[in-house]
Amino acid sequence: MVAALRRGGSFRSVAKHFNVSVRTAFKWFHRAKGKRLDRCNWQDAPRGNPRPKNRISLSLEKRILSARLWLKRHSILGEFGAAAILRHLQEQNLAGLPSQRTVARVVARHGLVERSRRRHPPPPPGWYLPEVAQGRAELDAFDVIEGLAIKNSSLVEVFNGISLCGSLAVSWPRPSFTTTEAMACLQSHWCAFGRPAFAQFDNDSRFQGSPQKPGWLGRLVHLCLCSGVVPVFVPPRETGFQAKIESYNNLWQLKVWHRWRHSSLLGLSARSEAFVQAHRSKHASRIDSAPTRPLLLEPVSRTPSQSLVIFLRRTNAEGQIRLLDRLVPVDNHWPHRLVRCQLDVLNGQLQIFALRRRQPDWQPLLQAAPYEIHIVPWCRS
Repeated sequence: MVAALRRGGSFRSVAKHFNVSVRTAFKWFHRAKGKRLDRCNWQDAPRGNPRPKNRISLSLEKRILSARLWLKRHSILGEFGAAAILRHLQEQNLAGLPSQRTVARVVARHGLVERSRRRHPPPPPGWYLPEVAQGRAELDAFDVIEGLAIKNSSLVEVFNGISLCGSLAVSWPRPSFTTTEAMACLQSHWCAFGRPAFAQFDNDSRFQGSPQKPGWLGRLVHLCLCSGVVPVFVPPRETGFQAKIESYNNLWQLKVWHRWRHSSLLGLSARSEAFVQAHRSKHASRIDSAPTRPLLLEPVSRTPSQSLVIFLRRTNAEGQIRLLDRLVPVDNHWPHRLVRCQLDVLNGQLQIFALRRRQPDWQPLLQAAPYEIHIVPWCRS
């Protein structure tokens, strides 16, 4: 380009020929003015002074970096940030020390500052169920607190429940909990306050069914289906899905169990009922603004009015899941990932959807296949 300009070409015609601006052609022409083309420096230089006068000396930069390395290896406090480096240099009575901000810039300029972890915004509550995430349906989460004991009395178990949107809480202290007692508690709660669209449980055999009967679901699942409630079973050893009920479990133990001395189960039940009533009064506005809960009419039908059972699972390295003691292939391109399994128990169909916390609205269908299942009736009479 410079050679073409020296041969007599105009700046505009040469710039158009080399597809650059006239200003660029003018800059390089004057860069090579009075010099042979083979002796001209054609490397572009960044703007500004490459070595400003107010920058600290290289020797002081090396001392700062050495101080950081020493502190990282030998500091008793384990601190090696800009403030710790400056304190270490001041202890050596050095003159002309820079400010703490300058020390931080020196460390960052040499690439020694670790990037802070980027925290993505959390998904909405109930993100794995689109109707709940959009606020169109309510979910009740249930869990059992075990291992409690009253002095000179029997062991105590507490069956707790709380709604996801409205925070409608309930607690039932008992000497022990069986499937029959859990079903009675659910019926009484839903008859009094209305039934949710979803009821979430962990993989306790009292909820899901006996593991000695592979391919069978328990009586509580049948009760939920007959009540028009979709049972949801969270993945084992997976955090986050039961966060609401686990938080309430901790709150109940802190405010009821550990706060008072209980001499009998009757006294514990009275304290628990008072706490539940106060909790409901505190969250009355949330309960009123939560999605509607149709009342459960007694007697409960013995014919399911709902056919879906949902399992949340995580695939293995081969993209498979274990569902009711069966190994189900999902997708070998989706290993170690969450999925939502929708099992239609009346039609024997299984649909598996992909789940991703960073994209809660993206839940494509990965697999659809026939899946036969049996359910134990909740009422044999």
